[in-house]
Amino acid sequence: MKLTSIIVEDEETSRQILNNYLKKYCPNVTVLGEAENVEEALVLIRNNDLDLVFLDVEMPYGNAFDLLDKVGDINFETVFVTAYNHYAIDALNAHASYYLMKPISIDELIKAVDYVTEIKTKEEALQNQVLVPKTNTVNGKITIPQQNGFEVIDTSDILYCKADDNYTEIYLNANKKKVVSKTLKYFEDILKDSGFARVHKSHLVNVNEVVKYMKGKGGSVILSNGKEIMVSASKKSALLSYFK
Repeated sequence: MKLTSIIVEDEETSRQILNNYLKKYCPNVTVLGEAENVEEALVLIRNNDLDLVFLDVEMPYGNAFDLLDKVGDINFETVFVTAYNHYAIDALNAHASYYLMKPISIDELIKAVDYVTEIKTKEEALQNQVLVPKTNTVNGKITIPQQNGFEVIDTSDILYCKADDNYTEIYLNANKKKVVSKTLKYFEDILKDSGFARVHKSHLVNVNEVVKYMKGKGGSVILSNGKEIMVSASKKSALLSYFK
């Protein structure tokens, strides 16, 4: 699993060492930015979706615990990196995932990252079980998983779905688009009783949004937004059965 992270540390040399260690020994961690004080860290945290924050305790103009208080609703894991062992209890009370002592041990760093990776993997598995519908839509709605929860959308707002490898692009009314890490086959299964037809290996359309059918070997359909989508010859009969 890939992890997005930032490094919060007031000493430039320490930031460089940690960054280099992560690149060499923890390739699944992407460092999106670095901060040397609480205010810089707040900006990075608020502007990025983070999985992990490497956090020094003592910094100018506030410490790690001041930062966590200002963040409030914390949705990332925290690894404390410090030269002082007397902060360990406070770190535990702040729900830190790991506590690294300086100078950083490579083995301990790898353990910390592996531990956070395990936490995030379990969280993702739980989201897939709980936040994404396992059966057909309920009351004309489906849920779309997001970083911090899920979004509920009306199936009637969906114009069509398009496959993109193991992802699906969902095109909605008002020129909106959602990208979901689920296959098109997944959405075909949960939308099959809601008026959606697979017209091509890469397209699933809302039949209620079809305004015109153009003849051909397979032909094509025109949707209410003017989008034309080709129909496979093998899917033609199933599509036209909706209009008999």
